[in-house]
Amino acid sequence: MGAKLAASVYVTDPDTNETVILEAGTSPEARLAALVTNPAAWEDGNLPAATPAEPTPTGDDDADTEPATRKTAARKPARGRTAAAEGTSGQ
Repeated sequence: MGAKLAASVYVTDPDTNETVILEAGTSPEARLAALVTNPAAWEDGNLPAATPAEPTPTGDDDADTEPATRKTAARKPARGRTAAAEGTSGQ
């Protein structure tokens, strides 16, 4: 059985990006309990023990490949005329 909340707490669920109310006296899911970092919110004053998270897949199956180098293109000149292009002082 997990730790119980001493006060109601509002958190943002990282999976749905919705605000969730964790009611006082309840034991929230471990993933949501980890978001409550104020010890005063817990009945015993201690944060619950963190559970190890699953590794996030990176989509990179081949770790031996070198990272791609980023090529930057030369800046294009601004559209329209400038004072320098006209050969005048701009007045």
